[in-house]
Amino acid sequence: MKKIIVSGLVAGFVLVFLLVVGLYVTIWFFPGIAMQYFDPAFDSEAGRMRFYYLHPFVLSLALSWFWARFKSALGGSFLTRAIEFALIYLMVAIFPMMWLIYSAMNVPFLLVAMWFIFAFVQALIAALVFEKMNP
Repeated sequence: MKKIIVSGLVAGFVLVFLLVVGLYVTIWFFPGIAMQYFDPAFDSEAGRMRFYYLHPFVLSLALSWFWARFKSALGGSFLTRAIEFALIYLMVAIFPMMWLIYSAMNVPFLLVAMWFIFAFVQALIAALVFEKMNP
């Protein structure tokens, strides 16, 4: 249990860093996409921003538990196992959710596609951390 929590927290810190870097990269290189977040569909209350920054920890702790349960089912090299883990997460959790968001909310496909890619990168990085800390 200790390995799950410690590797989950480490991955959480790495993902928070990725989150902040991703925000700046989006603003600098994709200002048109960044402007879409000013749409009324997105809540911008300052009091709720803490949930945004806690998300990587919630995600990484959940993925760490999932990793501990299913790492033996993954085969291949260090990177292959991480990619397979990220793809499983993508297909089981993210694809259905992105499908639902795109069909129910007024958000452009490009934005949903970026979320999909970002989710894959998050899961891949978390899996690499788990692979190193809890092989």
